[in-house]
Amino acid sequence: MSTNEHEVDKGVRLDLFANPEFVRGASRLKEICWMAVSGLLVESWLPGSGWRRQLLRAFGAQIGVGVIIKPRVRVKFPWRLAVGDHSWIGEEVWIDNLCDVTVGTHCCLSQGAYLCTGRHDWTDPSFELITAPIELGHGCWVGAKASIAPGTKGGPGAVVTMGSVASGRLKAWYVHIGVPAEAQKQRQLRIG
Repeated sequence: MSTNEHEVDKGVRLDLFANPEFVRGASRLKEICWMAVSGLLVESWLPGSGWRRQLLRAFGAQIGVGVIIKPRVRVKFPWRLAVGDHSWIGEEVWIDNLCDVTVGTHCCLSQGAYLCTGRHDWTDPSFELITAPIELGHGCWVGAKASIAPGTKGGPGAVVTMGSVASGRLKAWYVHIGVPAEAQKQRQLRIG
């Protein structure tokens, strides 16, 4: 027996993974159709937001007016996505929404941001799936390459800086920096 096989005997059993409680929120046929449409069009390099908004809406997403959706955006389940008016979704944003993701109005998800609603229980030998929604309030900004963990709630105006990893509650009108992201300073807007 190799060392690696011996380590497996200590309890981790991914071959026992089962996901019977997980509800996908749509039929398998709808999911397969979405995967094809998304892979060919939404995730493509082709420019244009209007037709991306329409495709996402056709598959159940709630997309507000004036939403900008850049090329190469990935959305796992559009029927679990709500985006408020005049928000921006940058290139290569990945919304891995195994459960609901709500993005408020006038929010910005910068290039390469990752919103993840699922994780696995590392204490469970069969690696049970755990999901939790993400909510970003009005005026939030998720910086380029930043990651948002399952269950994160961003207060209005919260900022997560480039490359930071945020979880839990993000303080309204504060800038969150680092891994893990912590509220570092108040966000001040120049008015007038």
